[in-house]
Amino acid sequence: MAITIRAARRDDYAQWKPLWDAYNAFYGREGPTALDPGVTRATWERFHDENEPMHALVAEESGKLLGITHYLFHRSTNAIAPICYLQDLFTAPQARGKGIGRALIEAVYEKAGAAGAPRVYWQTHESNTTAQRLYEKLAERSGFIVYRKTLG
Repeated sequence: MAITIRAARRDDYAQWKPLWDAYNAFYGREGPTALDPGVTRATWERFHDENEPMHALVAEESGKLLGITHYLFHRSTNAIAPICYLQDLFTAPQARGKGIGRALIEAVYEKAGAAGAPRVYWQTHESNTTAQRLYEKLAERSGFIVYRKTLG
């Protein structure tokens, strides 16, 4: 069967949520450090609110979701058109190696291009070397280092 990349629909929630939870667990957000359920609910609602700049795509094969990606558009001080930030990308472990990650990224490229965005960017953890092998085929490493400070 072919993999289909499409926008997430409200009725995808039951299949999206385990992928979302696995993605978060991969980055250590599980158990006592898990996201507050309200964050997950708000995130899901934002995907379906036409006034929000946040979007979700899913990879589907034979009615089963195998991957997800979330992206958003934001303003920038160095471009007039909005920039696209690919925030989350996850493929179910049993489906890896089928080109799903690549297909999801390329679908974000298409959506960003259609929206007039001049570029797409994303981050990954320095330890995620498997993903980096794919990313280096699809984009250039910017050289920027991310700093953050948790407030409150």
